[in-house]
Amino acid sequence: MGTTVADAIVATLSASGVQRVYGLPGDSLNGFTDALRRSDVRWAHVRHEEAAAFAAAGEAAVTGELAVTAGSCGPGNLHLINGLFDAQRSRVPVLAIAAHIPREEIGSEYFQETHPQELFRECSVYCELASTAEQVPRLLRIAMRNALERRGVAVVVIPGELFLADAVANPHPRPVTGTSSHVIPDDAALARAADVLNAARRPAILAGAGCHDAHDETVEVARLLKAPIVHALRGKEYLEYDNPFTVGLTGLIGYSSGYRAMEHCDALLMLGTDFPYRQFYPDPQVPVVQVDVRGEHIGRRTDVDVPLVGTVKDTARALAPLLRPKSDSGFLDTMTGHYRRVRARLDRLAEATPPDRPMHPQYVAARVDEIAGADTVFTADVGTPTVWAARYLTMNGRRRLIGSFSHGSMANALPQAIGVQAAQPGRQVVALCGDGGLTMLLGELVTLRQLNLPVKIVVFNNSALSFVELEMKAAGIVNYGTELDHVDLAAVARGAGLFGARVDHAEQLDETLRAAFAHDGPAVVDARTARHELAMPPKITYEQLKGFTLFATRTVLSGRGDEIVELVKTNLHELPLV
Repeated sequence: MGTTVADAIVATLSASGVQRVYGLPGDSLNGFTDALRRSDVRWAHVRHEEAAAFAAAGEAAVTGELAVTAGSCGPGNLHLINGLFDAQRSRVPVLAIAAHIPREEIGSEYFQETHPQELFRECSVYCELASTAEQVPRLLRIAMRNALERRGVAVVVIPGELFLADAVANPHPRPVTGTSSHVIPDDAALARAADVLNAARRPAILAGAGCHDAHDETVEVARLLKAPIVHALRGKEYLEYDNPFTVGLTGLIGYSSGYRAMEHCDALLMLGTDFPYRQFYPDPQVPVVQVDVRGEHIGRRTDVDVPLVGTVKDTARALAPLLRPKSDSGFLDTMTGHYRRVRARLDRLAEATPPDRPMHPQYVAARVDEIAGADTVFTADVGTPTVWAARYLTMNGRRRLIGSFSHGSMANALPQAIGVQAAQPGRQVVALCGDGGLTMLLGELVTLRQLNLPVKIVVFNNSALSFVELEMKAAGIVNYGTELDHVDLAAVARGAGLFGARVDHAEQLDETLRAAFAHDGPAVVDARTARHELAMPPKITYEQLKGFTLFATRTVLSGRGDEIVELVKTNLHELPLV
């Protein structure tokens, strides 16, 4: 048998450092999976293609390198789309190989026919259909280069029969690997930015994931300006530690200290962030300087007075010598003092409950934070697990926190953990899951066993879609359609061949977490938490207050007053502190 197109694809992937491809087999992928069988690139077999795409995104997020997923024609590759949207919006490099129906059948409404090159275009930086065998190697290299350089998803659509077509033998395929660049604004732009910041009496910094390699530079700018640092959620892991200027997160799941620092500043420096919630930005008259390596993203969320196109690390280094060190630290001291009080309050909320009461989810998150390792990678489901991760996980420069923080998809934590653990087998990986999120892709528990991945899953099991319920409460809507049947997820885990333990009371939690984390294999801790815990935002608007009042009134009138009683009981520890 000669060299096939699939062999050439796999050889290029291998030469470029790709070690595995996540996916589910199918007849249109047979030529590709057979080529993998004969290579050193592994086939990472998952139970659902959505999980394959999320796993690839998780791997790319933790390594910064290209990760690969594949799907068979029609429904197979369509299942990839949600995970690919997440990878694209998280700006991680992922290559998707989407098999297609036979070329001669395209346009005939053939069995499983779709048009993937159109369907994937919105969630990719590059998406093209290969029509001939000769096209495939070149399109593959272009796609890989786009994914790496533009930090996003690239899709190559390949009719299934092309995988088996003859290819021109290339014994030494050229690797496609990432590059790095220094991007710095021009001197005039830097001078304008310095003028704005030097003139301010109460400057603040809003920093995000673009500060991934710029911790020290960001802290130095804050020192010169005596500026509090507010971080977006994706900036938490990079800026929270060794930072005397931090005042925590802002936004819907942030802290009041972060919100107040933005509210009262008289100049804002945005560093590597595309924080989307416009209602949390300062008043329009406050001047804004924004640094982003993607110039087209500047000014999308708020008006910007001085745009600076550059990498944060290099731009901050170039800006620092132009800043006049400030001596007045009054604003900074006020905001950091506020932050310390907020942290003390949050720590008090993470208290153990009596044996006759469900655990507070804050307590579960705080104990996970204490017991997990110093270089653990955490993944967090969208919803309340992300809230508790944001508020209670301590970052230290070695830990990582990964989630669907831009796309906001349910069921992300477990498949992302699969990708992280596959890429870094010796590292502790902990997935913080909701019971709704975990059960949406429950089959991936079997993937953990089959791939022998020792991921530890902690389930915040409150038998509800609790973040959705919170949104309903704030809107004055009686909770409906959000209840989940009580399921013993520890028993499900044991049935799948995993370590499984259920925790009903706070005094059981530490011992169970330690046993699960020490287990040589995948483990599930099913932690029973209070359903009606309120994840309060940093600022409660009049509309939200009115919504809560309407919710309470309508719930009582609908004959469900017991829910209000339970809500009050669960949140009594909040009442003296609000």
